[in-house]
Amino acid sequence: MTEAKDHAVLAPSAWIVRFAHLVPLHAHALDLAAGHGRHARLFASRGARVLAVDRDPAPLAALAGVQGIETTIADLETGAWPFRDARFDAIVVANYLHRPLFSHLLAALADDGVLLYETFAAGNERFGRPSNPDFLLRIGELLDVVRDRLTVVAFEQGEVGAERPAVVQRLAAVGRKRPWPPAIGVADSFLPR
Repeated sequence: MTEAKDHAVLAPSAWIVRFAHLVPLHAHALDLAAGHGRHARLFASRGARVLAVDRDPAPLAALAGVQGIETTIADLETGAWPFRDARFDAIVVANYLHRPLFSHLLAALADDGVLLYETFAAGNERFGRPSNPDFLLRIGELLDVVRDRLTVVAFEQGEVGAERPAVVQRLAAVGRKRPWPPAIGVADSFLPR
């Protein structure tokens, strides 16, 4: 992999970076559909214990030996939810949607935990993949998922990106036992260098 491609694969989402400060420094975090672990690396660099999960073992292999990261190979779309008794201080999902997991994610989130979610939404089909409605959030769908369960810190939906246009939804939400209001601000000192 070239250095430019390596950086693109490993660069964390700007949305996740923007709200990473909501995640306690020594949190137990779940990076769902982690791929090469760009978000697992981000939170591990801040002292979190991260469980990076993906069904493809090849990209997860790049995380072997990274301090603070444990990997699990699991196909989350078949079989039982593998983390039935686990609770996480933070759950991060980027560029992945499997609606039957929503209830499991909410149940696995600590009462004061943080959910950071960003994925494609309806309208993205005009830009290419994903274009199947099964993989595109409906308007306001993330808000509907967390309504009455979490407190929304930030939400966006719409078209983004000049280089690679897409339609996305983004959500940052916290559990109801989280002290309110959360600090607003962005600190990039924790970004992996």
